[in-house]
Amino acid sequence: MAYYVVFDVGGTRTKHGLMDQDGKLVTSGDYQTNCRQLEPFLEAMAGVVREYQRKQDVRGIAISLPGFVDSESGFTEFAGAIIALNGQNVKTLLEEKTSLRVEVENDANCAALAEKYSGHAKECDSFICMTLGTGVGGGIFAGGQLVRGASFRGGEFGMMLTETDNGQFTTLNSSASTAGLIRSYKEKQGIPQSTQIDGQDIFEKAKHDPSIEKLVDQWYKRIAIGIYNVATVLNPEKILIGGGVSARPDLLSSIEKHLHTLPAWKNIQVKLETCYYLNQAGMKGALYHFLMKEGQLAPLKKPIH
Repeated sequence: MAYYVVFDVGGTRTKHGLMDQDGKLVTSGDYQTNCRQLEPFLEAMAGVVREYQRKQDVRGIAISLPGFVDSESGFTEFAGAIIALNGQNVKTLLEEKTSLRVEVENDANCAALAEKYSGHAKECDSFICMTLGTGVGGGIFAGGQLVRGASFRGGEFGMMLTETDNGQFTTLNSSASTAGLIRSYKEKQGIPQSTQIDGQDIFEKAKHDPSIEKLVDQWYKRIAIGIYNVATVLNPEKILIGGGVSARPDLLSSIEKHLHTLPAWKNIQVKLETCYYLNQAGMKGALYHFLMKEGQLAPLKKPIH
């Protein structure tokens, strides 16, 4: 049995696991992401790989990354919050450190691949994955093909502009990500932005504090507006929501409540679901991408660039 080390790199924490060639997760863990320093970032990954190599014969490394990721070369022009990787090639750098094959793909594309191969989009030719985390990512399938864009910028939903209450403009990354919710909460409570806050704590406080409940409801509204916008452009069969927040049982109903207040939604509405793999979709899709590149998994239609 072949084993692979998989990483899903986020702007706050990096998830990792050991998976077999069938996609079964044998063991997993996570650690805080060093977003600013390249060598510590790489060494943290290499250390995880060495630990897994003590347990199994590791065949390769599959990585899910945010940003503009060239999935052929491994070059990352822009990596969102992971500024240490801007203009770097994590594939070649980590191959030098580990002597193992490394394959890299955008995180939302990984989520979309996981859902297309064995999740909630198996029967879909056209669908969208929207991932909510430190930023807002997007994976797009159209006509059975993964859409990466002409320069690997396809699906960067987080860069869409939305209007704030005071008439200014902001991005979905700032307003509709979980990091954006945490930032708004800190501002409202007068908490320094450097203070560590778990997003789950905000949802718990919202149950007992009407002002925090309103803050969370406004956040759901911004997500709904983002979903509305991508639905108007792409007319998919369904939209899947991923990221850690996708495990919340009230997520879909809270978003749909706001979607149904938008007058034109009834004309363009599409089915909304959470990702089958929830917050594990990135790791699962990274493995599928690796296996496709290695020739072990039947490729989908050629990606659209």
